[in-house]
Amino acid sequence: MILANYQQDYRPLGDSLGLSSLVAILPLLVLFVLLGVLKMKAWLASLISLVVAVVVATGAYSMPLGDALNSGVLGAAFGFFPIMWIVINAIWVYNLTVETGHFDVLRRSFASISDDQRVQAIIIAFCFGALMEALAGFGTPVAMCSVMLIALGFRPLKAATVALVANTAPVAFGAIAVPVTTLSGVTGLPVDDLGAMVGRQTPVLALFVPLALVFIVDGRRGLRQTWQPAVLCGVVFALFQYLSSNFWSVQLADIIAALAAALALLLLTRVWRASETYTETDTEGDGFGNTAAGPGRTGDGTGPGTGTGGGSGTGTGGGGERGGPSDSDVLTRVSADTERPTRDAPLDIFKAYAPYLTIIVVFVLATRVSAITGKPPAKVGSTGSGIESVTHIVKWPGLHITNAAGDPVATTFKLNYLSAAGTLLLISGVLSMLLLQVGVRRSLRAYGRTLDQLKFAILTVMLVLGLGYIMNESGQTTTLGLWVAGAGGAFAFLSPILGWLGVAVTGSDTSSNSLFGALQITAAHQADLSPTLMAAANSSGGVLGKMISPQNLAIAAAAVGFEGREGILFRRVIVWSLIFLAFMCVLVYLQSTPVLDWMVVTTHATTGG
Repeated sequence: MILANYQQDYRPLGDSLGLSSLVAILPLLVLFVLLGVLKMKAWLASLISLVVAVVVATGAYSMPLGDALNSGVLGAAFGFFPIMWIVINAIWVYNLTVETGHFDVLRRSFASISDDQRVQAIIIAFCFGALMEALAGFGTPVAMCSVMLIALGFRPLKAATVALVANTAPVAFGAIAVPVTTLSGVTGLPVDDLGAMVGRQTPVLALFVPLALVFIVDGRRGLRQTWQPAVLCGVVFALFQYLSSNFWSVQLADIIAALAAALALLLLTRVWRASETYTETDTEGDGFGNTAAGPGRTGDGTGPGTGTGGGSGTGTGGGGERGGPSDSDVLTRVSADTERPTRDAPLDIFKAYAPYLTIIVVFVLATRVSAITGKPPAKVGSTGSGIESVTHIVKWPGLHITNAAGDPVATTFKLNYLSAAGTLLLISGVLSMLLLQVGVRRSLRAYGRTLDQLKFAILTVMLVLGLGYIMNESGQTTTLGLWVAGAGGAFAFLSPILGWLGVAVTGSDTSSNSLFGALQITAAHQADLSPTLMAAANSSGGVLGKMISPQNLAIAAAAVGFEGREGILFRRVIVWSLIFLAFMCVLVYLQSTPVLDWMVVTTHATTGG
């Protein structure tokens, strides 16, 4: 049934932007309160917030109920494909390696680089996580790094916290720089200029993220004893991300930076070792360097247990992990021989790395070889070439929306069956089956277990994206954006907050750039600011909303067996998110002033690629 057009109104309440914004922000406030204060399960908090968004859309914005619900269905569909399609197949590949025992070999290989868990957190969560973000994105690195850290002896809650905080600096160039190319498409600015500008913001953030990871793992003592690898990794990653995004390739910025940082760290560990090695004790930190044995130091199991674990460590409640899942509750049980010294054969080591090498090769071929990549269709009804020849862009049925100016709002859905990152991961998994000699029946059983393990994460992500789309299509998100943009010259400070807000809602820097990219340059022109700077700030600020996004929290919680307790993770990472966001706001503001305006890219064209 074809519904009448719905035209967005960004000031529905008394023609007041401020009053309308107070109502528009209600779904987000409800979501964060339910997660962070009331500790509600993420899927339930998302469902309630979605209902609030529908009420606001229909009650305050006069959106027909059918359009509101249909917008939610469109968002839910996007939440499953491509987002959870990526996560499902990434976790399946991981499960295959566990099924065959090769993940233990991989774990021992990483452990051989360093047996210090503070260094391991940098290697896996930051370097390897950045590589996975570059290739797949959309929650893949959080899922994979969480379980890898658990395999190395990290307790589940700390593993998830480390993986979430690490998934920041690489995000803007994730999935082969899709967020930046999307930003170029919605703003009309050249992709190279936007990539270069983001490459003068997120590398500064990358300097500090490894230090934050060390602090999360072992507090101030960790910083004193292992600042050298943290600083080296941050500097090398930042340098190569800057060089690649500004001079070599925007699309390969994270791949080059991640490999360079990993190599630098590997070389350092050959000549350097901390004064004492840190391994996880039976206490659990709060994600801010504190443990149950007392604030600011690593617990040794002898303290009174008065920290954030909620008691002496033997209870079942509170915010700590002692009452949480046991090791057998994590996504896939890690074998218990972690302490047994084992010398692995070179062929076994190769097989352990083979699935991840396969992922790299498949993604490079599919995204960088023009004969395979081809060109995607540009609009509804057009056709592509190469692997994009089977891609279809369809008009979402029954949804007809125009913006306040009367122009149609895009309500299309892209079915890129072959080129989707999840499909490429599925292909990599099939090739890994052959390399690891896993039978079809065994692989299908592993796939079924993966779906069962991720069922609540899938539900949560679909609900969150449904919420985001309802807010977007009804005009609630634009209301909030226009309200913030009214700050004039101070908008340079607030600009990253828009991106942060967009990613917090949708879980995707790509979606946030689609949401606010055009609004950023409109506000930039109004405030006489650089459009390139403001558009890039949306993406750079957005990366810091990734760790508090309900969809990412759900993915991390599912990976470590914490389904339904995403609120605990939210409280662990929210402070880090806000600290880094404040830093990015100050950086962007200074870049808009003579203090750092030399860092701003000068745009010579007005149409992007």
